[in-house]
Amino acid sequence: MNETKTILITGGAGYIGSVVAELLEKKGHRLIIIDDLSEGKKGAVSGKSIFYQSNFGDGNTLEKIFTESKVDFVFHFAASANVPDSVINPLQYYENNVVNTISLLKAMIKFEVKNIIFSSTAAVFGEPVYTPIDEKHPLVPVNPYGMSKLMVENILSDFSRAYGINFIAFRYFCAAGSTIDHGESRDYETHLIPVVLDQVLKKREFVTVYGNDFNTTDGTGVRDFIHVEDIANAHILAMENFGKVNAKFINLGNGKGYSVLEVIKAAEKYLNEKVSYKIAERRPGDPAVLIASYQNAFNELGWKPTKTLEDIIESAYNWRKNPKY
Repeated sequence: MNETKTILITGGAGYIGSVVAELLEKKGHRLIIIDDLSEGKKGAVSGKSIFYQSNFGDGNTLEKIFTESKVDFVFHFAASANVPDSVINPLQYYENNVVNTISLLKAMIKFEVKNIIFSSTAAVFGEPVYTPIDEKHPLVPVNPYGMSKLMVENILSDFSRAYGINFIAFRYFCAAGSTIDHGESRDYETHLIPVVLDQVLKKREFVTVYGNDFNTTDGTGVRDFIHVEDIANAHILAMENFGKVNAKFINLGNGKGYSVLEVIKAAEKYLNEKVSYKIAERRPGDPAVLIASYQNAFNELGWKPTKTLEDIIESAYNWRKNPKY
């Protein structure tokens, strides 16, 4: 499937969406991007793309897009995605992630756009019963963000049966790293690797390590970090294998975990700089270990991660040292 496709990307001005757009453009596809810029950055959108500054659930915008272009695929990244905030402000998460996604799917059905690749999350699993986590793991989200994503997964299954919507839903673990042109660019950063690098770059005084009494080798939480370019490549493989692979939920991770202190030490070793950090209380709901099995992604799509933790740190450092937007 190498012919040019017209692809609508929701949240294409955001972190993962912009990297996927970058790789799709390099393959010659025609992109339409919709993003309200509440989290995304206008500078992340290529001049080659058609851009709509709007919420992805806005009926008038979707009507215009689907009327003016024959869309082959929807890549759906747009979402409210801050776990602690979802506990305080669940209304926003159910409204944006669930209600607006229903509006998007309703427009797709009306205009007979059948194919969607959905950005889900490891948060649908909740507290791990076992690791590495595979697709058969129980789905018991512990926060409104994870619950909202699971709701959309269930909606996609129902819409697939009822309306012939073809979907693949990717459950990401910890996306990290950058390309030369795109990286994490949030107004308020909470993710570990950019926070560590910002401390090295003297953009923050210290790194807060939440908990050192977990049942892990060094007491700090263990997470599965996956390079954003590996995630993007999985989406392209999914599009190229649509038809053979459909109505699937697929985990994307490295299959290997690193503790918070191991990430800090890896950054210190690569950058030859000390990282200043302080231990704080655990955050509610933080599991000790989150590691993915990517066996299903390999079986279904021939996908496996290609980037190491060092690759992630190097690329993220180069981006944070000199961000382009």
